[in-house]
Amino acid sequence: MTDAARPPDPAPDAAGAVARARELLLEAAAALRDGGARHETLAELAPARRVLGMPRAARMTPIGPVWRLGVLLLDETGRAYATGHVVRAERAARKSITAEAVVQQRAWRAAAVKGGIPEGETVDFDAPAVDLDELGRVGASGPLVVRESEVRVRWSPAQPDALTPLDAYLRDRVDLLVHPPEGT
Repeated sequence: MTDAARPPDPAPDAAGAVARARELLLEAAAALRDGGARHETLAELAPARRVLGMPRAARMTPIGPVWRLGVLLLDETGRAYATGHVVRAERAARKSITAEAVVQQRAWRAAAVKGGIPEGETVDFDAPAVDLDELGRVGASGPLVVRESEVRVRWSPAQPDALTPLDAYLRDRVDLLVHPPEGT
């Protein structure tokens, strides 16, 4: 079995690696907050349903602000989430496009506005929380894995061996949000 194909291996000192990851996430949140980095809205999608026989359109309920750091979302308390779907809140528009993917994107955008998210805001949803306790127990949670007594980020879901140390990943991503390249 190749190194990339084997399941994560929680080392005996995985607890130390997870404790360090908690510190890194808290430090990153503080740096983003202090640096005035642009945030997005984390939301929960409530699908369309019937209430008392009447149809109710899908809507998103805002959970709170997060910063998108590639495959991770980070809130102000240092809690991490795996990046799920990302849309920009936009009012429903009637256009005759038959592509199902485009129709779905438009429905999600409209659901964000129906949930009270301001138009134009970037919304992240279907973003499962990263469980750091699980990371310590089994060696993986969301895009985070423990390898060689270190927490690493799987930055490409399509490539199991695309791992980078969490501290370097956060440092680069935080720097990009706090000091965005000119013209972005």
